[in-house]
Amino acid sequence: MALIGFIIMLGRGLGEVLSKTKVSHTIVHKIVYGIGVNTKTKVKLGIVLSSLVIVALLGTLAGGLAILAPILRPIAGSVKLSRPSLAVLMQASGEEALILGPFAPPVVALLGVLPNLSYTHMLLFCSLPVALITLVTTWIMANKLQREYGNELCDIEENSEVFIPTSRQNIATLIFIGLFTVFVIFGLIYHAKTSYVIFVMFSLSLAVGLISGLSLTQIFNLIIEGMKKNFHLFIIFILLDPFLNLIEHAGGFHALTKIFIPLMNYGGRPVLSILIGITGAFGMPAASAAVIKMLHQMFEPSAITLGLTSVNFALSMLLATRVTNFAYPGANMFAAMGFAGSENIKAMIKNGLVVTFIQVSFLILYSILVNYF
Repeated sequence: MALIGFIIMLGRGLGEVLSKTKVSHTIVHKIVYGIGVNTKTKVKLGIVLSSLVIVALLGTLAGGLAILAPILRPIAGSVKLSRPSLAVLMQASGEEALILGPFAPPVVALLGVLPNLSYTHMLLFCSLPVALITLVTTWIMANKLQREYGNELCDIEENSEVFIPTSRQNIATLIFIGLFTVFVIFGLIYHAKTSYVIFVMFSLSLAVGLISGLSLTQIFNLIIEGMKKNFHLFIIFILLDPFLNLIEHAGGFHALTKIFIPLMNYGGRPVLSILIGITGAFGMPAASAAVIKMLHQMFEPSAITLGLTSVNFALSMLLATRVTNFAYPGANMFAAMGFAGSENIKAMIKNGLVVTFIQVSFLILYSILVNYF
């Protein structure tokens, strides 16, 4: 658990280096202007793709959107996109990026508790299906909110400075993408252990920093500065094991399992899969990585007894962490509103409730189809 917490901190450190060197800004610029910004559809596609990439790389929704917002708001204003539409697209893309990026906290935590599950399998059979249904639903809702709140337009910031990457920033970005790809492929081919991620993050931070003209002192200061921002998650992970052991020895998990046993005996694996998702989504208001650890500790014995597959277990836990942030107004929802310049909480809740309904419906349908057929 300490290792996972340290990796989560280090990921934020890498994000700080990417932000300082403007590599993350360059990636956004290439995506958005590569697609084109002359229609609402193209701008919305640029918002989704750039949010997915940046938040997945940085491993933080608020940090990623802070980079994206100054670039995306003027572009959204130029095609008369409404602020509520921009806000829901940014939130949904950021939320789903956190279960796609190899260094994002929920992914690191999930692969830590399920070591037999590879990143490729998790991505193809867990993260991508959940992300797809969420983004399609939000895209439809964004169009509806555009019609409903078409008067709440993003401001056209005529005096805003347009970011144009320098040649050095372009080179640093290309090298980062190349190294990142090589490291991921190497890790997949040789089934690298969790500790390999530490080497990858340090290597990427050093390579990008040095190419961008930073000194070693500056690079390490940035890494430490970023790590400090996720220090609370490290402490949570340090304390989580003794906390969960205390609950287990006190009989908490056993008592809860006794309540669920009649349901699981009646419905078997499908009901267990649904219970994992519902319990995590509506019964554990905590950081995503911590929720995954608690769900695994609570339901692992039942999953082994009933023969629940690792993929099914992983999907239920991942989906649980996504539902929570749409079902209840929270930090991520308000962060997206703030960066989009929107004050329309009603629009955010509308999208959140619809997405929650679709996600829970998907969980139920998936659980039944996979385990019965």
